[in-house]
Parts: sequence; structure tokens; C-alpha cells
Amino acid sequence: MIKKRFLRGLSYLMITAIGIIMIYPLIWMFFAAFKTNNEINLATSLLPAQFDWSGFVRGWHASGQYTFTDFFKNTFLLVVPTVLFTVVSCTIVAYGFARFSFKGHKILFALMLSTMMVPNAVLIIPRYLLFRDLGWLNGYLPFWMPALFACYPFFIYQEVQFLRGIPTELDEAAKIDGCNSFQILVQILLPVLKPSMISVCIFQTIWTWNDFMNPLIYINSVSKYPLSLALRMGLDVAASTNWNEIMAMACVSILPLVIMFFCFQKYFVEGIASSGLKG
Repeated sequence: MIKKRFLRGLSYLMITAIGIIMIYPLIWMFFAAFKTNNEINLATSLLPAQFDWSGFVRGWHASGQYTFTDFFKNTFLLVVPTVLFTVVSCTIVAYGFARFSFKGHKILFALMLSTMMVPNAVLIIPRYLLFRDLGWLNGYLPFWMPALFACYPFFIYQEVQFLRGIPTELDEAAKIDGCNSFQILVQILLPVLKPSMISVCIFQTIWTWNDFMNPLIYINSVSKYPLSLALRMGLDVAASTNWNEIMAMACVSILPLVIMFFCFQKYFVEGIASSGLKG
């Protein structure tokens, strides 16, 4: 009994230590936002000598022509449709793979899974040339359209596995009551599928919100920059970098993601851990 308690306490201690190591950069970034530039470069203390809010004020106005209000609007305009299209399209495709047996569905499913093994670097040039020929550059269509056509096999596979854990007897009972395939999806399966769909929303929101390379490739106008490019732009507008302003805006930029994660943490964990109905 004593040994078990000792091992449990040791595991808690290790988890706490690892958690502190992982969260320390965020803590440092938060307090650095309240320091002066000289204090960030020279001082070794974690806490600022005096809390200075000027980094948030000056950082929000950015270069002056565009403020972070514009960059937040651009980010939401980029992220929200992408996430909604991803959830809808991937759920429909996963429903088809999980609940319907048609000629060649195993081959198509294996082909879909095989695309997860293709390195993203291989696709950069073909996608750029395709979007250029379609006239989609310098806009958000290169993000919206792949999401609309379910070009995210990881999410499809996740929802297929979740759907396979839901008893088919629910579908059969709904058919007896006169429901068609679409009604079964909307009225029967979607309420059960909610944890998996929310985890897809969280993953896609974080990945799209933090994406730097793809907006850098497809978006040319500063007026359409999302937050990821706006933060990088702060390093280029002056010879001397105002790190307190950059840290302040970085804190503001990640705040929506932190709030979203803690609000939906229960569904996120359930969506990842569950493979079907409980009980």
C-alpha cells in the first residue's frame, strides 16, 4: 500500500514537473508583454520590475495603416468557414464510408488513408499552380475549397472510427420508423457524433489559426493578412524589434484558442478517447 502511494505521488510529481516545463514559455511570454524592451533583453527575472501596458496599446495599432482589429477579422474570416466546411464535409464522407457498402469502397478508403502518408512539402507546388490557374490566389479560397471537399483524411478516419462504434441497430430502428439515410445522419447519428465533431473543430481551428506557411504562400496583400503573418510582420517594420509589443500581441492572439479549448475540453477528450457508445 505504501509502495503504491509512493509510486502514485512520484507519477504526480513527474507530471507536474513536465507540465511546468511545457507551460513555462507561455508564462514567460505573458510577463514579457508587461516589460520594457530593455528589460526583456537584459533582465533575468521572470516578473517585470513594473507592469507596463504600453506594449498592448502600441502593439494593437501595429504599423498604423492596419491594426490588429483588421488582422483578427481576417483570421476569423479565414478560420470560421474553413472549420465549418471541414466538419460538414468530413462528417458526410465518414458517414458514407462507415455506413454504406458499395463497389470499391474498400479501395477508396485505402486510397484516402494513403494520402495521409504524402509529405506536405510534395504538394506545395502542385497546389500553388492549381490555385493560381483557378485565380484563387491572394484570397481565402485555397483554404475554404479543400475544406469544402473533405481534403482532410485524418478527420475522416477519426469520424469513421467513431461511427463504427455506434451500433447499426440505431439505423435499422430509424429505417423502420420511416427515416431515410439523410434523416438517420441528422437525427440519430449527429447527436452521438458530437464529441468527435467538436474535437475536429478544435483541431482544425488550432491548425488553421496557427498556420503560417500556407497564408504566406497564398496571400499577398497585407490587408488580408491573418494574425500569424501580422505577428511576423512586426519583426520587419523597424530596424529594432519591439519585443514587448510582439509578446503582447502573441498573448492576445492565442487567447481565443485557450478559451475555446477550456470550454470544449470535455468533448475534446471524449472525442479522442471514445471509439463508440459507452455503457
